[in-house]
Amino acid sequence: MTDHARAALQLLRENGHFQWYVIPLLLFVIYVYAVEAERRNWSVFFAGLALWGMDWFNEIGNALVFHFTGRAPVWGASGRTAYQILIGLNIEICFMFAVMGIAAAKLLPPRGTRVLGLPNRPVLIAVNSAASVVVEIWLHHVGVLTWDWSWWQADAPYLILLVGYAPFFVVSFLVHDMPRVRTKAMTVSAILGIDAVALLVFGSLGWL
Repeated sequence: MTDHARAALQLLRENGHFQWYVIPLLLFVIYVYAVEAERRNWSVFFAGLALWGMDWFNEIGNALVFHFTGRAPVWGASGRTAYQILIGLNIEICFMFAVMGIAAAKLLPPRGTRVLGLPNRPVLIAVNSAASVVVEIWLHHVGVLTWDWSWWQADAPYLILLVGYAPFFVVSFLVHDMPRVRTKAMTVSAILGIDAVALLVFGSLGWL
C-alpha cells in the first residue's frame, strides 16, 4: 500500500473531522436545485443530477481499484476534509460535482449554435473536460489529490480527460437535450439507482 493510500484511509469516514461549514454548503446545493425546480427548468435540473451520478460511478470504481489491487486507488483524496466518504471522494468534492453539472448545463447554447464552425456540444465537452483536468492537476500539485499509478499522471493527462471527465459532460448534455422530462427523469433515476445498489452491495462487502 502506498503512503498516499494509507493517509487517505486514515481519514475514511472519520467523524472527528466534521466542520460546520458542511451545513451551509449542503443548503447551497439544495438551493441551486430548488431554483431550477421552481423555474421548472428540468433540462438543467436533471443534467446536474446526471453529472453528479456519473461522478459517483467513477468514485465507486476508483475505490474498487484500491480494494482489488491493495496498492492505491487511481486517485486519492488525502487533504483536510470535513468528511471522507470514499478513498477518492470527500464531502467537499461531492458538493462540487453536484453543482458542476448545473453550471455547465446553464451555459449551454441552443443545439444549433456553432462554435468556431463546429457543433457546440462536442466543443463544450472538450473545453469543460480540459478545464477540469487543469484544476485536477493543480489539486495534485498542492498535494490534496494524489496519484500513484504511472498511467494516471500530469505528463499524460489524456486518460484523465477521456475517463475522468468527458463521460460526465457527455451524459449530462445528453440528458439535458432529451426531448421529454420523463425520459430525463428515468435516465437519471437509472444512473443514481445503479450508484445506490453499488454502494449498498460493495459497501456491505467491505470493499469501499
